[in-house]
Amino acid sequence: MQRAWKSLPAYLLLVIGMILSFLGAYSFLESYFAQDAAARTFQPAASTVMPASLPAAARPHRGDAFAKLSIARLHTQLYVIEGDEPAQLRRGPGHLADTALPGTRGNCVIAGHRDTHFRVLKDVRPGDDIVVETDRGRFLYRVETTAVVSPSDTRALQPARSPLLTLVTCYPFYFVGSAPKRFVVEARLAGEFPRFK
Repeated sequence: MQRAWKSLPAYLLLVIGMILSFLGAYSFLESYFAQDAAARTFQPAASTVMPASLPAAARPHRGDAFAKLSIARLHTQLYVIEGDEPAQLRRGPGHLADTALPGTRGNCVIAGHRDTHFRVLKDVRPGDDIVVETDRGRFLYRVETTAVVSPSDTRALQPARSPLLTLVTCYPFYFVGSAPKRFVVEARLAGEFPRFK
């Protein structure tokens, strides 16, 4: 009986480890299959258009996969979901609904989890090209800066007069638990990007 009581902490740790492993695997698989589903439903633009010739943008519906974000140097393609609630962020990077749409004047802010979709941002650097494709066209942004900020520093989320793209995730990337900082990538619209055939 005494031996069983001594083994109890080991069994509890084993059960806790199994539960945490299951939750981690579930989160990873959920995000993978959500991105796969988004790839099937995403409707790209039928033709290339210049940003100056675009009609007024219609807002996507919350939960829609409305954009594809590509970083060629990092061999990354992600489907962006409208909204930044936990349900949307589990499916992919989320566009903050009150911010500008890709290719339009203003600050387009996209947030994502550092342990799934936006882990790739750890390797991004100034000069990298980011292409955002929507049903209105393909837009080329060039990374200007990256920064680590406190969660209370919201300057990167502020409106802008020129077309900007801001990507936000938690930091450090490999922190266990709730990360104490934010990693911010700021990119400026560099022009229209020709569609792939």
